[in-house]
Amino acid sequence: MTDNLDFLAARLHGRRARMGLGARLDALCQLRELPRLASEIVTGAELDSAAAIQRRLVQELAQEIARLAAHVARAGAGLLRWMVVRFQVENLKVLVRGVLAGDRQQSLGLYLLPLPREFALDTGALASAKSMEEFQTLMPRGPLQQRFGEAARSHRDEKRSFFFEAALDQGYFEELLARTNALGGEDGELVKPLVLQEIDAFHLMLVARGRFIHRLDATALAPFHVPGTGIPRGRFAAMLADVDLRAAASLALGRALDSLPGVTEGQSETAGAVAPADLEALAWSRFVRLANGAFRRSHMGLAAVVGYVALRRVEVANLITLSEGIRTQLPAERMRARLIPRSKSEVVHV
Repeated sequence: MTDNLDFLAARLHGRRARMGLGARLDALCQLRELPRLASEIVTGAELDSAAAIQRRLVQELAQEIARLAAHVARAGAGLLRWMVVRFQVENLKVLVRGVLAGDRQQSLGLYLLPLPREFALDTGALASAKSMEEFQTLMPRGPLQQRFGEAARSHRDEKRSFFFEAALDQGYFEELLARTNALGGEDGELVKPLVLQEIDAFHLMLVARGRFIHRLDATALAPFHVPGTGIPRGRFAAMLADVDLRAAASLALGRALDSLPGVTEGQSETAGAVAPADLEALAWSRFVRLANGAFRRSHMGLAAVVGYVALRRVEVANLITLSEGIRTQLPAERMRARLIPRSKSEVVHV
């Protein structure tokens, strides 16, 4: 543990300047071939498929965060290591879907991300689980296993992965918030809004997708609430009880959203359909704003490292979107409109 934050943050400021953001993204949107995209964004590898590019991008991000954690001491290292667990969560989700669908382990392997040894899973055993309760016993001990076990007991006959994935997210976010609260001082003050944003975006998507797409009962979704955020339990319950998604989303303003999607000319701000994908894009845009704020205000502190990691996550998400757009030959202007952050005009329904 070097804990030389001055040296580390200086390096990250240099890396931040080379990120695939702004004008660089505009240029990448003009590319029409995947090998050319790979040569621009991945070093030391010749990749010619969207899947290979995406796998490499995410793998490098997980490894980078793990390396950063190794250079930070005390509570900061614990927080960064837990951020790598986010990728473990995504592997668990893939395995859950496979078990529920009866997929073979060999086919699941294509979608699993190789992780540093500390975060590796016994994928063979997990993929062979006969039930979600058995799956839970094979998971690493800790917050994820605890929350997953509760969902497995409450939804024994459930064949949809939604509840189990929500439980994994809940366990991850509860521990993420606990480790953030342990920071204290200026770093804690700068990092916490960014963490709260991610958790409250999770709350918003539970409402948007769970309630308004999957049509799940509010009583089934309420247990997944994470306490201690900008959307307390009472507000979350009110969002779940609302019959209109736009009205429900308005309760997340200043918490998970800076603004609501635009409406068709002639409609009031409280009227008009809103798509969950638009809400998610706006939540990510707020995430970018807060990440930039933490990175710049901390400058040479731990919050700069956390802000950098958040911006790298957005960079990777955008590059994955680009690879899919090139694969499907999406026009450049349509690809650019799907990238984060979205401008308000890009989510107006007309």
